Amino acid sequence: MIIYGKQLFLHVLEKHPKLINEIYLSKECDAKLFSRICKVGKKIIRVDNQKAQSLAHGGNHQGFLASVNEYEFADINELKKLNFVVVLYGISDVGNIGAIARTAYALGCEAIIVVAKNINMEGVLRSSSGAAYEIPIALVDDGLSLLNELKQCGFTLYATASNGKNVHEAKFKEKRALIMGSEGEGIPQKAVAKCDECIGIKLKEDWDSLNVSAAFAIICDRMINE
Repeated sequence: MIIYGKQLFLHVLEKHPKLINEIYLSKECDAKLFSRICKVGKKIIRVDNQKAQSLAHGGNHQGFLASVNEYEFADINELKKLNFVVVLYGISDVGNIGAIARTAYALGCEAIIVVAKNINMEGVLRSSSGAAYEIPIALVDDGLSLLNELKQCGFTLYATASNGKNVHEAKFKEKRALIMGSEGEGIPQKAVAKCDECIGIKLKEDWDSLNVSAAFAIICDRMINE
């Protein structure tokens, strides 16, 4: 797996150097930074911009790239032992998933469960600025079964919906799961039916919705700091 971009590159270099296999540099960097890179003890390969662009599939690599181990998803059975997880039901945009991962880690949500067949973790890692390495993320393809299992483990399930109870007026159980759906389709009705309560954000000026990552930030903060 190739990671690129200076911020993500430096995050992995500092926090997870053992994940790195090879380093690719397409620009000169200052002596202090180059010394940090060398201390990792990995092979450093100088590449031209054309090669760097190829490795980054045309993305903005900023001259810093690395080959790293494939992302290891968390064991769902371990996440069931936690008290606060978020379930991303049908959200596929890596920018939104990455932003949610960054916010979840920063605010104190303990884990993320993505309901999907697959996920582009390279994109998620970039958009999360590396935070996706710091919070457990599990991938599950059967969302309805997942919700059943969470309930059996003692989770109270809170689904987000535009007509749900105002999150600022809601009270939350200690062991809880927040279910977020995609902006377009939302959470499937069969999944909503399995949840214990629907919550939402009261918006002003007759606005009908927020970006899912922005909505998550507001609700997550409220659930942690009610």
